[in-house]
Amino acid sequence: MEGLRRCTTTDATPLHTLEPMRRTVFNRVFAVVYTCAILALLYHQAQTLHHSTTPVSFFVSLSLLISDLVLGFMSIALQPLRMLPVRRKQFPENLERVMKKGDYPALDVFICTADPYKEPPISVVNTALSVMAYDYPTQKISVYVSDDGGSMLTLFAFMEAAKFATHWLPFCRNNHIVERSPERYFGSNHPWNSDTDKIKMLYDAMEETVKHVVEMGRVDDAYINSKGEQEAFHKWVDGFSRQDHPTVIQVLLNNSKDKDITGELMPNLIYVSRQKSRTSPHHFKAGALNALLRVSATMTNAPIVLTLDCDTYSNDPKTPLRALCYLLDETIQSKIGFIQFPQRFREINRDDIYGCEFLRLFVINPTGMDGLRGPSYVGTGCFFSRRSFFGPPSTFVAPEIVQLNPNNVVQMPIESEEILTLAYKVAGCDYENNTKWGYKIGFRYGSLVEDFYTGYRLHCDGWKSIFCNPDRPAFHGDAPMSLLDALNQTKRWAIGLLQVAFSRYSPIIFGTRSMGLLMGLPYAHYSFWPIWSLPLTTYAFLPQLALLNGVGIFPKVTGLWFYLYLFLFIGTNLQDMFEFVSAGGTFRRWWNDQRIWMIRGLSSYSFGFIQYVFMSLGIATLGFNVTSKTVDDDEQSKRYDQGVFEFGVPSPMFVPLIITAIINLLSFLWGLVLIIRGRNVEELCLQMLITGFVMVNCLPIYKAMLLRSDKGKIHAETIIVASFLACALYMVASLIFK
Repeated sequence: MEGLRRCTTTDATPLHTLEPMRRTVFNRVFAVVYTCAILALLYHQAQTLHHSTTPVSFFVSLSLLISDLVLGFMSIALQPLRMLPVRRKQFPENLERVMKKGDYPALDVFICTADPYKEPPISVVNTALSVMAYDYPTQKISVYVSDDGGSMLTLFAFMEAAKFATHWLPFCRNNHIVERSPERYFGSNHPWNSDTDKIKMLYDAMEETVKHVVEMGRVDDAYINSKGEQEAFHKWVDGFSRQDHPTVIQVLLNNSKDKDITGELMPNLIYVSRQKSRTSPHHFKAGALNALLRVSATMTNAPIVLTLDCDTYSNDPKTPLRALCYLLDETIQSKIGFIQFPQRFREINRDDIYGCEFLRLFVINPTGMDGLRGPSYVGTGCFFSRRSFFGPPSTFVAPEIVQLNPNNVVQMPIESEEILTLAYKVAGCDYENNTKWGYKIGFRYGSLVEDFYTGYRLHCDGWKSIFCNPDRPAFHGDAPMSLLDALNQTKRWAIGLLQVAFSRYSPIIFGTRSMGLLMGLPYAHYSFWPIWSLPLTTYAFLPQLALLNGVGIFPKVTGLWFYLYLFLFIGTNLQDMFEFVSAGGTFRRWWNDQRIWMIRGLSSYSFGFIQYVFMSLGIATLGFNVTSKTVDDDEQSKRYDQGVFEFGVPSPMFVPLIITAIINLLSFLWGLVLIIRGRNVEELCLQMLITGFVMVNCLPIYKAMLLRSDKGKIHAETIIVASFLACALYMVASLIFK
């Protein structure tokens, strides 16, 4: 392996700069005031509970105290992110001045895919082509495609991509193209000439061929052009399935011999499908990444590893140079484990109705963590030092064979028999047995959110990370375009986060001890995300059901405690909105983001929490579900672009949303009746404010229930079930409050 060289940054040629944000002082003052307000509220709730005289008042006070404890913990755990937010800037032009092209370290790119129907191969191909065309020495780039579905359709798509790449790479180089995903380039406004027409025809032909093969579900002999290609598909025999199949490794481009149409060497392009067996653990994506880490070590062993989701294409050809500004800086090099770029998404509708941009998760919070030990790993757009996967900075954990050592130098051709034999061996499904893979080295096992868990464990080991957020987004990806897909995605995250929260490496204990309180608390906030469901469910139903029975459960408008509630609500929302808009969002997107947060709390977080409990009790088993990034229905796509919520199919996760909408609507109407009659106006005011706020957020649900006739409306059977449960909930509440 070619080691990481060092570059010295000087005032004249800085590689990067760092400066604290101006709002730091305000953040710290507000954090102190806000924390004191939360503690005061908890004191008030505890006093109210202590003085409860009836079972009903005790139940209400206890429910509110528990909910406010959760809200208080989650809010306080987030405050360290506001202690030292920083802004960084890189100067890749200075790196180019002090280094020759031949001195750049080698780069291994890992691209993961698992299902050719939910993750179309042509999309994965575009991702690979965009990084193969980086402004980086092509002989230093190796792209490894992990196909965990073991699909011959994906392999065929990359065979076609390898041929197209010999035209695409020199086209980008000669025309100084910035958008190097062909699909995005041809879909944008760009200058046209005869070369553009030719390359567009080649791309259209490739795309049509790949899509046709995927539609057929097989690779016919008519599409196989050589004996080598024919041999590549020989492993797909009877009994070959996505859950049980041998290892497949296919070198599609070899940078020691394959050249483009101008005579320049091509990057390595290698297809890998690790061996799977129904009796061996798969460890989902983390297992696939560890297989790639081992296979790449035997073949190229580059000191830098870039991980990408299959739909995350490069949007800036200079991105590796930005990462090198940190990885090659001798003043910080020995401690830097990874460089995380924010996830950005294309084709999200104007107001981001499903909150898929996750601006807090991918931009706002990482900016705050960057002032501490660094951002968490979010699964894609991340450059790792390979060394970071082998123990803490000061303690090297040796792999079981010398060829996997990050300092090992690969001297044989990647297609030599010895190299391929070893690559097949380390990709075997039983290879990790009795090894440290996934526990002390490599990507970590133990959670469905392997990215979050891996970054967390690397930080616990002593590694630091950098948040690199240039003006031009480094990567663009796809986001779910239906509500159910978006909720299923966050449900899987919820289960994985709870697996971390209640593990032996829980951030609240192990994390704070390993990293310190300021870094441990944000990780605790993340890992306990699903418990948002508890206070959100409480405040979505308890005040409303009490209001329906004419019972006040909050302080009167004339009392001081009322203003404390008001301060906490307005203060946290104003600060959150300011941060959101400052990070590039809009007020409308912020409103939709807080609405979808409430929707997740009532649906995906709650269902994820329940499923995690069942798993812990051995009642349920869990599988990895790939989120679909495609939309088959043109009408659905049109509705999404117009900002219309897509329900469309019956789902249990929609039921609590409809119950919430019904209860809050009836509660608000009945509250108006009580106010008109002049009954308990001061006591019911805060309940009316909460109910009205929830009701306004439920407007898309009311429309989908009552006003829409398209396919995306809520199904009648879901409304009937939810209405029945809402009636049952009201009758139970009436008995309690009677």
